[in-house]
Amino acid sequence: MHLPDFPPILRRRFTLLSTATLAAALVVTAGYLLLRAPTANAVETPDTAPAATNPEPESVQLTDSQLKSIQVGTVVARQFAIQKEAVGSIDFNEDLNVQVFSPYQGRILQTFVDIGDPVRKGETLFTIESPDFIAAESNLIGAAATLEQTSSALERARKLYAVQGMNQNDYETAVANQHTAEGAMQAARHAVAIFGKSETEIDHIVATRQVATALVIRSPITGQVTARNAAPGVLAQPGSAPAPYSVADVSTVWMLAEVVEADSPDIKVGQEITAAVSAYPGRVFSGTVTRLGATVDPNSRRVTLRSQIEDPQHLLRPGMYASFVVRTAEPVTAAAVPLNGVVREGDGSMSIWVMNSDHHRFVRRVVKVGLQQDGYDQILQGVQAGDRVATTGAILLSNILYGGAS
Repeated sequence: MHLPDFPPILRRRFTLLSTATLAAALVVTAGYLLLRAPTANAVETPDTAPAATNPEPESVQLTDSQLKSIQVGTVVARQFAIQKEAVGSIDFNEDLNVQVFSPYQGRILQTFVDIGDPVRKGETLFTIESPDFIAAESNLIGAAATLEQTSSALERARKLYAVQGMNQNDYETAVANQHTAEGAMQAARHAVAIFGKSETEIDHIVATRQVATALVIRSPITGQVTARNAAPGVLAQPGSAPAPYSVADVSTVWMLAEVVEADSPDIKVGQEITAAVSAYPGRVFSGTVTRLGATVDPNSRRVTLRSQIEDPQHLLRPGMYASFVVRTAEPVTAAAVPLNGVVREGDGSMSIWVMNSDHHRFVRRVVKVGLQQDGYDQILQGVQAGDRVATTGAILLSNILYGGAS
């Protein structure tokens, strides 16, 4: 501060006065601020106090009308199966599915069964006219005639040799001819038997000396005709696809499925499975795991699983879409709540609403959910058997809590 040009004594007094005045002003200001500041025990007025916190933020009090929309049940203990699920398709049991070819080339003369027909082992499927079969029959008839001739010649030689009417060399020649004819006869019979002829049928050919032009092709197994490509006049080639007929034993079928890579270690050959198809809702087919693929598909990251399913009534057809369940361990017992009693909240947590003793207040509990089977959720944590919970309308309680409904 610049002071006027006063005498020294006056200038000193003025300086002291100014300093005192400033100090007094500071004291007054400090006192005022202390009076305005709230003390540690001061209570805020209602217009500046924050809103009161809900003492039970996870509970809802219902009115009588709201309560009518809620159904309450008791948490029970249920068994939950430890199992894996997958989807697949039905196929023939390839171990019992036979493609029936003609053993020799020939032209089909007649067919006797159609696709879908049941057949028994040995039943005639079709006949062909085979040059090879006709040649085999002709050789058989010729061998039979030669055998008769050599047998008659040997009988005469024996009689002559006995009275020394034939030398030993001629006699031995007759014996050798007989042995040769017998061998040729056996070979001829065997050649005809290759075409499926029985011993009785071969004897009939020998006795009648008649060549049968039709070669009969029979079913090698009992089953059902699953495919037919045969028609009269068509040339049948042995081993040339497609086969004239396919016959399968359909009392069992295969189900081919793809299981995720993570589930494959739990699945073992011999485990029991249950399968279902959309064509027969509510019906369950039983079977066992018979094969598990040795490799993982690099694209789908899945493993091929093959199961054999019993189908004595022949209901399942190849190509049907199927789902299956394989039990990989013993079932476990745990608290269970109907599916409608568990609510997935917006933050991803799972909630169950437990009824209080006054029957109008429900308290939200966060739970840990496990398996889901037969309309129930397995509850691993949060509630226990005996608790009374909302089984229908639980989502309404969540809406009320978070302001979505009233």
